[in-house]
Amino acid sequence: MTRTVRVLIIEGSAVTRRILTAILAADREIEVVAAVPSVPDAREPMARLRPDVVTLDVAVLSRRGLASLERMIRTSRTPVVLVSPPTRKAREMTVLALELGAVDVVQMPSRELVRRMPDVVSQMLDTVKAAAWARLPPVPMPLRGEAHAPPAGRPGSAERMIAVGASTGGTEAIQAFLMAMPPDAPGLVIVQHMPEQFTRAFAERCNGLCPVRVQEAKDGDRLGPGHAFIAPGNRHMRVHRDGQSYRVALESTPPVNGHRPSIDVLFTSTAAAAGENAVGVILTGMGADGARGLSAMKRAGARTLAQDEASCVVFGMPREAIALGAVDHVLPLSELGRAALELSGPGAGGVR
Repeated sequence: MTRTVRVLIIEGSAVTRRILTAILAADREIEVVAAVPSVPDAREPMARLRPDVVTLDVAVLSRRGLASLERMIRTSRTPVVLVSPPTRKAREMTVLALELGAVDVVQMPSRELVRRMPDVVSQMLDTVKAAAWARLPPVPMPLRGEAHAPPAGRPGSAERMIAVGASTGGTEAIQAFLMAMPPDAPGLVIVQHMPEQFTRAFAERCNGLCPVRVQEAKDGDRLGPGHAFIAPGNRHMRVHRDGQSYRVALESTPPVNGHRPSIDVLFTSTAAAAGENAVGVILTGMGADGARGLSAMKRAGARTLAQDEASCVVFGMPREAIALGAVDHVLPLSELGRAALELSGPGAGGVR
């Protein structure tokens, strides 16, 4: 029997509240248990009704309201899906809310792009159902300067690189991973499943928190020590060898595994370009994207890592990669950064 996902909607606009209720309630696998205008208004129905998922209108948040959101997430342990309007302020608040533990985001179209609404409806239904499987980590991840990156060592080789893929719950995991990197870490390429309007803001936020320089990738960017490139939303990112280093290439070819960017696209190109000079890391996420690509990396001689189930928000992608035999080491998120550095060093042995 199919599981019914019980949803509480937090939406400031009464009109949009009715629209979201109608969209979600039309799906037989979803039950809308309540719809309220603000986070404080959600406290009583959340305690009484215990929904599986909360959808949250980002427009109702303020900097002060983020503290209320964090308390709600940490005390209720309920996955939160953000519904974001197409404004710069909303993008910035979305990135901060994801950092506090919201598991995913759906971008609402502008009035000029209302023709995209059918796609948004499909994405929202899929995202809400996926969020119902999320399990929030028991303690906050190490953010806001709490990471302990090892001191910089010898200058890194431009041939060494680390490829990372994540989906549901991945923004927190990526930040924690990057904060374990020293300033001279091997070059990093990262795919996070995220709408195109948010990847730049996410990269800018990571850049302000992490020892390495983090940017949204541009076509032709050269990968080198101390740099991390995050694939822009709605573009695949590949890695190509360029002499003794690598460049990234962006493309708009069809989605792979339902995603653009796809982790499989990144990992498969990394296998061909870097071989044994690469480390592949698969983090929290729903589905199987990245599993085959990580397997290709391992066959090419790369070392491969997966986040363990206990620290994942959703264990889907790591589980699929492990099932394929694509993973050398399964580790808690708190140990993955150190392990990736050890494995990317010259003559790297096993993880200690």
